[in-house]
Amino acid sequence: MNRPHYILLPVSPLFIGFSLLCAFLLNLLPWGQFVGVPDFVALVLVFWGIHQPRKVGIGVAFFMGLMMDVHDSTLLGENALAYTLLSYFAIMMHRRVLWFPILTQALHVLPLLQLTQALQLLTRLIVSGRFPGWLNFIESFVAVALWPFVTWVLLAPQRRAVDRDHNRPI
Repeated sequence: MNRPHYILLPVSPLFIGFSLLCAFLLNLLPWGQFVGVPDFVALVLVFWGIHQPRKVGIGVAFFMGLMMDVHDSTLLGENALAYTLLSYFAIMMHRRVLWFPILTQALHVLPLLQLTQALQLLTRLIVSGRFPGWLNFIESFVAVALWPFVTWVLLAPQRRAVDRDHNRPI
């Protein structure tokens, strides 16, 4: 069974902003202290860094990182540095990743998310001297498991209809 190949419409900057706001609000929920809850802002930043590198770049990642730093009451710049590097590497490999199917894309995203977590862990370890444990890295695997769903949701407004209606221009 062949899946349809979509020609995507241009993404709206309002939708990108809305998706980042929703990811930030998901990170604000009180479940963020539990083990295994992914960093939704990092996941959405990786997605837009791969799919729209010219619209969501390092500056947006830095701003979202500062917002997460203020929310988490962590060292100012900890998340900003991690998200900036995450965005840089996502943009750097975006052309290669888009050639692969969704599950292979998820395997390419996993090292990026783990690098982000390792950088955050290293910063916390240097500043506070506390090690949160190795279970902290489960978040990356949960985020990678969510990658197909996140891709489907964030690309949904850009998809054209498979059966084209000739009365509509698009």
